Amino acid sequence: MKQNIIRFFLLFVLVGGGASVVYFALYFKPDLPIYNPSDINIKLVDKTKRGIIRDHTVGEFSLTSQLGQNITPKDLENKIYVANFIFTTCEGICPAMTGNVTSIYKEYLNDDEIKFISHSVTPEIDSVPVLKAFAEKYGVEKHNKWYFTTGPRKHIYELARMHYFAAQDTGDGGPNDFLHTENLVLVDKEKRLRGFYDGTDYDQIDQLKEDIAQLKEEYE
Repeated sequence: MKQNIIRFFLLFVLVGGGASVVYFALYFKPDLPIYNPSDINIKLVDKTKRGIIRDHTVGEFSLTSQLGQNITPKDLENKIYVANFIFTTCEGICPAMTGNVTSIYKEYLNDDEIKFISHSVTPEIDSVPVLKAFAEKYGVEKHNKWYFTTGPRKHIYELARMHYFAAQDTGDGGPNDFLHTENLVLVDKEKRLRGFYDGTDYDQIDQLKEDIAQLKEEYE
């Protein structure tokens, strides 16, 4: 009798423990990683930032939106956002990338917690009216939800290389430099980098959608 009780107890522990493991595997998700320069492909990191292992955040910037408004980190304060780099005359990766981001924009259209920012890498071409027309071409009418920005060329290149780590070394934004990247960057409310995605890859776009949802849960 005593042995039967012990066997029953052991069986209960094993079954219960197994169920716990299965539940844990199915439902528990660790928080998204927080990326610092030391975690990222060295080719994407400006040499002045290499080796930094903690506390990296997107720093100060001052840009102009498709409505001619000044955009600074204050406009993204307490927001989860997706950042990328485009130019309106691009016939390669930009249309695919912008179209894919549009699908996410529409999904979160009425969610004030989520925003988007695109930086023009050819600001001498992409004026405020050009950016506004480009945004509307992709159905973006909520202009305070998705900023299409322009600004000093060197400033934009600095953001790509020293803040978002979104592009390989393409110079510092001089007249002969050219930045072209399909990378999307997920940024949290503390301005920390939480994910990198190929904006032309449908699977990675799906992953970005999942990661946005998960990041929202981290703040609940």
